[in-house]
Amino acid sequence: MWKGRFSQDTSSLVQQFGESISYDWRLFPHDIAGSVAHARAQLKAGLLTAEEFSQIESGLMEILGDIEAGKFEFKTSLEDIHMNIEAELTRRIGAAGAKLHTARSRNDQVATDTRLYTRAEIDGLLAAITGLQGALLDRAEKYAATVIPGYTHLQRGQPVTAGHHFLAYVEMLERDKSRLADARKRLNISPLGSGALAGSTINLDRRGIAEELGFDGVTRNSMDAIADRDYIAEVLFVISLCGVHLSRLSEDLILWCSAEFAFAALSDAHTTGSSLMPQKKNPDVCELTRGKTGRLVGNLMNLLVAVKGLPLTYNRDLQEDKPPLFDSVDTLRLILAVNTEMISAMELREENCRAAAADPMLLATDLADYLVKKGVPFRHAHELVGKAVAQAIATKTPLDQLDLAAIDPAYGPDAKDVFSLETALAARTNPGAPSIANVLGEIARWKSALA
Repeated sequence: MWKGRFSQDTSSLVQQFGESISYDWRLFPHDIAGSVAHARAQLKAGLLTAEEFSQIESGLMEILGDIEAGKFEFKTSLEDIHMNIEAELTRRIGAAGAKLHTARSRNDQVATDTRLYTRAEIDGLLAAITGLQGALLDRAEKYAATVIPGYTHLQRGQPVTAGHHFLAYVEMLERDKSRLADARKRLNISPLGSGALAGSTINLDRRGIAEELGFDGVTRNSMDAIADRDYIAEVLFVISLCGVHLSRLSEDLILWCSAEFAFAALSDAHTTGSSLMPQKKNPDVCELTRGKTGRLVGNLMNLLVAVKGLPLTYNRDLQEDKPPLFDSVDTLRLILAVNTEMISAMELREENCRAAAADPMLLATDLADYLVKKGVPFRHAHELVGKAVAQAIATKTPLDQLDLAAIDPAYGPDAKDVFSLETALAARTNPGAPSIANVLGEIARWKSALA
């Protein structure tokens, strides 16, 4: 493609070092769509005849079909997806194919292809996240009234329901969807027509091309359009954060499936055994989700480090933007699919959940609230309950069986009424709190929102 300037063939090692077709082949549908739109603009500008445009469009559609059927031979010597398609088009249709690259560069071509790819993958990820939310919502509904301890510092804190717990992750995933949708808006502008860095003296209808490709507009600065990889960084960040959310969910489930917690049971189809210990049932899906999150974060770092020192505009370093993008998209898509399937089949061991939630220490804060309602300042109430807890531990007496009035006369005869999980949960009626009525209301709201 640059033979006019060079007198020597490119070294085979340089070809091997510089090729990207081994991974950017997957841009082929977007490269072809962009080429058809570009050729149509050439037709409108009088650079192509109707017959030449028809040859180009038909040739590109034939190549698209061959690639989809696995019949296309990608050549490393042609470096990338752009040159592989253009060279084959020219081989098939002749001179008209050689006109296709008029008024564009591989720089604006790859920027366009990558935006189209990222946009399409965002749409797929949004649907996959919604699917996982649906699985969590189903579990939330089934276990809406199943009381479990809520934890801070991995120490039992206050009573919540499993439904409320699952809905927390539905909320996290909704924020991930919002960030992806927001990133989609920002990336959905067309850089095609920016050329190598300064546009072209042959002015095609950029807005018409953008409209055909489903973009909302065109970039306003040709140099920025060529150099910009913010949209990839932004999407990799959101994918990383989504992975972090799923890693936290995985850690909860790993704990819940342990013999020490025994709150949950995963299906045999979503667990593995041990090559040595026949009794084992390992939550490998959760552990791999937790582990692959590091890969997602690493891909984000990979891109940020690659672009941090680049001057305007295009530098070959930018070729390294696609492997982390492709890998993160593939990895998150698989994580979402397998977790959706696993969670849909997961069951809670409700008797163990009830036993853990029966710990009267979970209602120590409610006991302090009881004193506050009697007029005791909160800090003093906190101290009085702390004394009761210390005595319960020292005497190995359950908190709800102590003679509280003997500790302080502020405790009335009705103090023991606090130790009712039903009453405690029913009192938590503020928006966002885990009363069963609130949980059921949130489930209904999410069902409508995700429908």
